[in-house]
Amino acid sequence: MSFEYVRVPVAGGVALNTAITGTGSPIVMLHGFPQTHLMWRHVATELSADHTLICPDLRGYGASDKPAEAGPDTYSKRTMGADIVALAKALGHDRFALAGHDRGALVAIRAALDHPESVTHLASLDVLPTLDMWEVMRGVNAAVGFHLYLMAQPPGLAEKMIAGAPDDFFGYFLDRWTSDPEAIPADVRQAYLKAGRAAVPSIVADYRASAGIDIEHDKADRAAGNTLRMPVTVLQQDWGSKLGFDAAARWRAWAPDLDHVPVRCGHFMAEEAPDLVAEEIRRLLTRNPRQPAFARRGEC
Repeated sequence: MSFEYVRVPVAGGVALNTAITGTGSPIVMLHGFPQTHLMWRHVATELSADHTLICPDLRGYGASDKPAEAGPDTYSKRTMGADIVALAKALGHDRFALAGHDRGALVAIRAALDHPESVTHLASLDVLPTLDMWEVMRGVNAAVGFHLYLMAQPPGLAEKMIAGAPDDFFGYFLDRWTSDPEAIPADVRQAYLKAGRAAVPSIVADYRASAGIDIEHDKADRAAGNTLRMPVTVLQQDWGSKLGFDAAARWRAWAPDLDHVPVRCGHFMAEEAPDLVAEEIRRLLTRNPRQPAFARRGEC
């Protein structure tokens, strides 16, 4: 996969390292934790004949700028979502489709809620919206999200603990969250670990925001009845049933025009099942807000 790289200033002296490939209508693709834009390498190849793929490293990740946490807004999903809208506009795109995985999906959801005039379609890979995530995490089942609680603590402790063994910390998730160890080859794994070592404070700040200000933003939208106005496709492992909640119902409250697709693979589905992810994004882009939503099951 051949990317062209540019650095794009977005806001407050922050510039995003951005990989671009393909031609056609734009799709902005946001990576998850503990990854970088490289996670989209296969999906971008699949879609590049018909679309311009814009794959930034998020604020605080990869080779993008990592401003010091000056307050809860620095790494709020509202701020990070505004980065993405500014990025697209700087590249000449007032309207664009948006896909996100994990942390990138949380940024994408917030960008779509805050900027519905800019986001035409939304694809979310393997998350719940922030408020719902915290509402369903309880009891011993919450152990799967231990890192959420660790990084929710006030500044200092989590950063020191993770910086003491960053490769062990980030590598744990790369190993435990994939069902196909070969999906993340050694060179890509090393790139993720290197990026993680350089970004511990900003990654923790991103997670800390999701235990605070991001919840407040979601609560305000829920109270106001705000929902995602564009067609939405959610690809999700079937962990909702294991944890005792209905993931599709949770999503439907936010996305009236929803296509919820349970998939049978690990968390890193863009690397484990890129053909499936690309197919579902193509399908999403054929929908308009007047078309009915439906549910299917994806096979990896």
